[in-house]
Amino acid sequence: MARAVQLGIWLGVLGFVLAQDQSKHFGSKGSDETFHRCQVDSFARVLCGDPAISSTDCEALNCCFDLQCYYANEVTVHCLRDGQFMVVVSRAATLPLLDLPSVNLLEGPSGGYCGPVSASPAFAVFQFPVSDCGTTVRVEGDYVIYENKMSSTYEVGVGPLGSITRDSIYELSFQCRYFGSAVVSLVAEVNTVPPPLPVAAPGPLRVELRLASGQCDSKGANGCADAVYSNYYGDADYPVTKVLREPVYVEVRILERTDPNLVLLLEHCWATSTSSPLSLPQWSLLVDGCPYRDDRYQTSLVPVDASSGLLFPSHYKRFIVQMFTFVDPESFVPLKETVFIHCSTAVCHPSATDRCEQRCSSGKQRRSIAPVGKRSPEEKAVVSSKPVILTNTELTATDQRLHSEVPSSLRYGLLGVAACVLLVSILALAVVCVKPSPMELKCVKC
Repeated sequence: MARAVQLGIWLGVLGFVLAQDQSKHFGSKGSDETFHRCQVDSFARVLCGDPAISSTDCEALNCCFDLQCYYANEVTVHCLRDGQFMVVVSRAATLPLLDLPSVNLLEGPSGGYCGPVSASPAFAVFQFPVSDCGTTVRVEGDYVIYENKMSSTYEVGVGPLGSITRDSIYELSFQCRYFGSAVVSLVAEVNTVPPPLPVAAPGPLRVELRLASGQCDSKGANGCADAVYSNYYGDADYPVTKVLREPVYVEVRILERTDPNLVLLLEHCWATSTSSPLSLPQWSLLVDGCPYRDDRYQTSLVPVDASSGLLFPSHYKRFIVQMFTFVDPESFVPLKETVFIHCSTAVCHPSATDRCEQRCSSGKQRRSIAPVGKRSPEEKAVVSSKPVILTNTELTATDQRLHSEVPSSLRYGLLGVAACVLLVSILALAVVCVKPSPMELKCVKC
């Protein structure tokens, strides 16, 4: 991007000061023969010019020299080549002594740089651009003249019959003249700034739970383990129908994240008969990322690694559930209701102390990740599936043999129903007592 800027280029710089000190009418030290402008205490001196400046160059700047160049007990104005005023005001410039904090330019220190850039009990130093702080500008021949005015406030005592002041009334007009011979056009080319680097910051976690159709059209590196997750049910396919023990292929994945260092963790997965993850009854599928131990047909974890062909394998978790149905808690009669699968998830950031691994053993379940309580709410989410409906659940003689191997709570209910059918056929009353399981003792009576 380029733009033309009309600038005045003044060839050669000539600066000088035309000062008018109104305090002379009120007893300036300039009329005192015993006063010398260079009598400044060493501890109060303000250096003038470069530290290595010579005495000749120091005097040319209207400063005093004693081993070093320093400003005199007066007001000194310098016109700098970079287009700035530099005004050094001494407290001893007037009698009585000048109140330095009361000294102001035409425009006060509202912009910050219109006030003193440095100050001491003996001196105040002003430095500002020649076009700021109320400076006026005019052209006379080959000269551009910048002029400003400095003044001080004073205290007035107001009496019933008159008013007086005992403070010095200080006013100083000063100007810089710059000599130039031409005005030229300057074209400035501004290079575009490259875009800033991306910033990593916490954001909302979006996780999706979906069901794969389980069709193995072609075998991959892991056989059908990856291929069954190549096709997924769409919205129009729900509710999905399944029969008892038919595999249900579940996948949970992170959405809209491209950080390969993120690791998806499944903390708890469970099933309900309604879409609400808090409804009852419930049946656990995964606990701390591991198959639920008290389920005879435990959930199968499907490894997801680089061989899966996914761009970010650590963003995915897969497992397989064998279809089941909830039963009535009192009669153990199959409810034949829909089943919804839910998972509470978390995102882990690997570190030297946390590898974000979930390891499951055949014995006690354990996981080698940080406690859930240490994860922020933005990194956790609960996701749910759409409905899955059980079909072909009528009990036949074959079903009774099959259900003798199902999980304990379901086995008790189905055996009770089978016993009732048998007792009705022979018109007798019987009681079938089932051996207690590790979870609960149940007795079914018809």
